[in-house]
Amino acid sequence: MDVAIVGTGYVGLVTGVILADLGNRVICVDRDQAKLDLIAQGKSPIYEPGLEEIIKRTLQEGNLLLSSSIEEATKKSEVVFIAVGTPPGEDGSPDLSAVLAVANAIAPAIDKPTVIVNKSTVPVGTAQLVEDLILSYGTDPGLFEVVSNPEFLREGSAVHDTLRPDRVVVGSKTKSAAMKLVELYSVLEAPIVLTTTTSAELIKYASNSFLAVKISFINAISRICEKCGADVEEVARGMGLDKRIGSQFLKAGLGWGGSCFPKDVQGLTKTGEKLGYRFDLLTAADDINKQQTTHFLTRLEEKLGGLSGKRIGLLGLAFKPNTDDIRDAKSFEIIDYLAGKGAEVIAHDPVAMSNMKEVRPYIDYAKDATEVFQGSDAVILVTEWEQYRGLNLDQLGSQMKSRILFDGRRMWTKTNVERYGYSYSTIGLE
Repeated sequence: MDVAIVGTGYVGLVTGVILADLGNRVICVDRDQAKLDLIAQGKSPIYEPGLEEIIKRTLQEGNLLLSSSIEEATKKSEVVFIAVGTPPGEDGSPDLSAVLAVANAIAPAIDKPTVIVNKSTVPVGTAQLVEDLILSYGTDPGLFEVVSNPEFLREGSAVHDTLRPDRVVVGSKTKSAAMKLVELYSVLEAPIVLTTTTSAELIKYASNSFLAVKISFINAISRICEKCGADVEEVARGMGLDKRIGSQFLKAGLGWGGSCFPKDVQGLTKTGEKLGYRFDLLTAADDINKQQTTHFLTRLEEKLGGLSGKRIGLLGLAFKPNTDDIRDAKSFEIIDYLAGKGAEVIAHDPVAMSNMKEVRPYIDYAKDATEVFQGSDAVILVTEWEQYRGLNLDQLGSQMKSRILFDGRRMWTKTNVERYGYSYSTIGLE
């Protein structure tokens, strides 16, 4: 099948490359020529395990093509995906300007039956909005249909999630358009949910928001555990064995961040407001998430008797392991809090340091993880990169001013760390 993907961010690039690897002829489109040039060299502009290898293979096979022209790609394709960013605006509502700009470029290029697919995360009603915009150009309504096909990729495992999705959601007005997407995805052998465009749009927001609520719930339980002497990890394990609850997303930590949960929670909250429903549950989950990091840092401040003049090491900057994405990462809150209190901050991350240097150039950056321990009054684990698990804590502790370790992701255990003479604190443990 001839496919165009407009946007080469996480969603667009991974989707396009995988579809090309499955035998489709895919044109990835982006206005950023420098990014296209990088991809043309077989290099990925984003850090995603396994992606670069597939880029090289699909380029060599000729199934992956690159273009800066939306119009040209549309004319050559049967299916055109819109996979551009929808960041929150000033009021928290999704900014659809990029989606509408793509639709404006697609409209005059439609000269044959074309399925336009909203892959971007968008609020309810966006498919109709895009359809109306294209019709305003005088486009024959019989030549196109707008379909909603939300993505459910996790950064760090996006290639796996694209090849082995839990489900594929397709929202459309007609069976013919839906079947075009079914044909495209049938090779994945995943359950396909056929529904309306509005239901498909809401499925995406509802899924991410539910997971965010689940994380905030266990983080709220962690606060109770700290007060009563319970261990939140044991509580979560006992809860997760109930099949109605499940163990996923019941790991207490510093809270959720990244490019999806924060904006999707805000997006669904705003959608509710516009429809006359006040989503208090989501508002409460968001409040808990915002409080979690501050609470953790106040415990550190109390332990050190203040932060002014103290040297604090950070392990990890990305919002999660196996990605260089720092959007809404908890490291921002931590750096700003510590620096605001007069602390000296030194940080390390295997892949995200260059991104953080652009926005927080005033802190120190370590060449390797061991440097964050040298001369530090305390070290905070922010991102649970697997390579940190193997650090020689005994040896590194001897290089610290005081052996204080604050584990924001429960990577280690209190018993294992304290045998090396550390004062160990973590989430949900007294």
